[in-house]
Amino acid sequence: MAAQSKLLLPERSVRQLFSSIASLYLRNRTKISRTVYLALFAALVKRIHNAISEQKAASQHQVELRRRPGTSSLGGGGDKPRIKVGVNREFFRNLARLLKIVIPSWRSKELRLLVSHSVFLVLRTLLSLYVAELDGRLVSNLVRGKGKHFLLGLVWWMIVAVPATFTNSMLSYHQCKLALSYRKRLTDHIHEKYLKNMTFYAISALDDRVKNPDQLITVDVSRFSDSLAELYSNLAKPILDMVIYNYSLSKSVGGEGLFIMSLLVQLSANVMRALTPPFGKYVADEARLEGEFRFLHSRLIDYSEEIALYHGHEAEKDTLDKGYFTLIRHVNRILRRRLYHGFMEDFVIKYFWGALGLILCSIPVFFKVPGQITQTMGDRTESFVTNRRMLLSSSDAFGRLMFSYKEISELAGHTARVSSLLEVMDDLLAGRFEKKLVSSASTEENAAVLSGRGVVEESDSIEFTEVPIVSPNGDVLIRKLTFTVHPGDHLLIVGPNGCGKSSLFRILGGLWPVYGGRVKKPRFDEIFYIPQRPYLSRGTLRQQVIYPDGLREMRARNITDEDLYEILSIVEIASVVDRPGGWDAEEEWRDVLSIGLQQRIAMARLFYHRPKFAILDECTSSVTLDIERVMYETAKKLGTTLMTVSHRRSLWKYHRKILQFDGQGGYVFTALDWERRMKLEDEKEELDLHLRAVPELRKRMAELTSF
Repeated sequence: MAAQSKLLLPERSVRQLFSSIASLYLRNRTKISRTVYLALFAALVKRIHNAISEQKAASQHQVELRRRPGTSSLGGGGDKPRIKVGVNREFFRNLARLLKIVIPSWRSKELRLLVSHSVFLVLRTLLSLYVAELDGRLVSNLVRGKGKHFLLGLVWWMIVAVPATFTNSMLSYHQCKLALSYRKRLTDHIHEKYLKNMTFYAISALDDRVKNPDQLITVDVSRFSDSLAELYSNLAKPILDMVIYNYSLSKSVGGEGLFIMSLLVQLSANVMRALTPPFGKYVADEARLEGEFRFLHSRLIDYSEEIALYHGHEAEKDTLDKGYFTLIRHVNRILRRRLYHGFMEDFVIKYFWGALGLILCSIPVFFKVPGQITQTMGDRTESFVTNRRMLLSSSDAFGRLMFSYKEISELAGHTARVSSLLEVMDDLLAGRFEKKLVSSASTEENAAVLSGRGVVEESDSIEFTEVPIVSPNGDVLIRKLTFTVHPGDHLLIVGPNGCGKSSLFRILGGLWPVYGGRVKKPRFDEIFYIPQRPYLSRGTLRQQVIYPDGLREMRARNITDEDLYEILSIVEIASVVDRPGGWDAEEEWRDVLSIGLQQRIAMARLFYHRPKFAILDECTSSVTLDIERVMYETAKKLGTTLMTVSHRRSLWKYHRKILQFDGQGGYVFTALDWERRMKLEDEKEELDLHLRAVPELRKRMAELTSF
């Protein structure tokens, strides 16, 4: 007996201890709960503050990197390290930048849509909470056998369904409108930068960082907008549901059980997050591979004639198959990752968290919750059904919140690609380029030239003073080019292929940076360029003649269709207006008109604009000598100074100076005596014929002396 009493004493002491602790907790339950909530809130604020500080530090670091010397030179430095795509500081920095674009101000239409969308989100949550209470009442009346109350409750339940379904429809409508608004804002912003200061040219010719800008603008911007609009609903609604439902649950089942369950859920969620694959990187890589595969098909279409003449279909098929195999292999890899990740998510969210929820809902049934009165069977049933419904909604909200991490990762991929396009365009507008050199010369020899920048001034003449001419691949073709063209000094430019003629025109057109020296030239609208195959826009016949002007600019210059008809009559193509539709006929003019007619349209375009200077790059190669004469004589009468690239001797007489490149880095700039040059050229050809006949004459001489 003594031994048994000794054993019972510790048990009683333990029970008394637990009883004392429970009594102490119940007396101070409110204070303890508030302390825990305040601690959790303080931890949340601290975490947000640390995230903001890290984001500011990352932004400052990026600014310092962009300001370092040497990072803006063409081909200077090594490869830029790739930024890891994921939900990190870089993602939030890029997202904040894009949000300022798609929601530009507090009074914008997008913010009003967002506020309206938020109102309907709150309304749907409140309606769902009310429906949960109605479900509890319906089941309670069913258990108690109150048929009349059950039918009345069912009718009211159907009435409440009307605003609930309307709210769901409005949420879908707002989400689609937000996506369209985001895309419009972002597309307009990108178009503004893309078509400013020849960025669309520089992004492909002067920089290697963006391979498929067309896909980024058309596809990735759309995906980013859809993902951003969808993510707001998938984040705001679950968070709101969790707050409201958990608050209601805490009043019914007590805050302690809800707190313990939240800890277990958070622990399992952290484990799931640690095991989640980097879907953001996968999405970015998939978009990149899709773009490369699309580029291969575009390249096949662009060079279809050359490939067909070479019978290169088998080689191109191998290239396409390789690109498609790389894409499919990556997609299959994503599918395998999603397989085990989906299995893990479904098990944890649906079953593990579901079991925790059943335990939580059973607390009021098996234990007395402080603050609640004794309940009957019907009351307990109503309470259980209501709590079960709220718990399911809360669990569903948390599940959608967990699923949204994958959506955030995918948004990170779209954000990274769109942000990379914006960053590259900002660099190009600031004169910073990154291009790998493949020149035959040493990179070190060209580094000093490529890292330098010259001076560009506006003038009535064209003057180059010690300006280096650089090829697209980084070769310095001419170290220091110096020449001057005054109005009326028509210049003929000759030289072999790859000697620097095209690079010279790119500098004059503002497409190519000036790597040194001084360039004086008129405004862009006073220099007109006509290539061998002119560009014909998609539009009316009138637009082909006045391009890049529009109908409004044409009328502002007091030019009528009759004036345009006279211009076409000069180059003898007025009959084009007699086609069906006349001036307003819309065709794919590149396919409708021959090369000769296209070149005449280009010269008519020159006569319309009447620039001070015109660069003519083999632009009369497909017209007759009579039309060529009319073109040049008319241009000179209009006061346009001509800079012609051509090897046709018939054009020499229209020029006063010549710039001749030898293809070895040298050049000659001098006055052109076309008559004397013509005689020298004739004599040279005659001597060349004699020299070609020398081997035959020697052979014949050997035959004659052998007899």
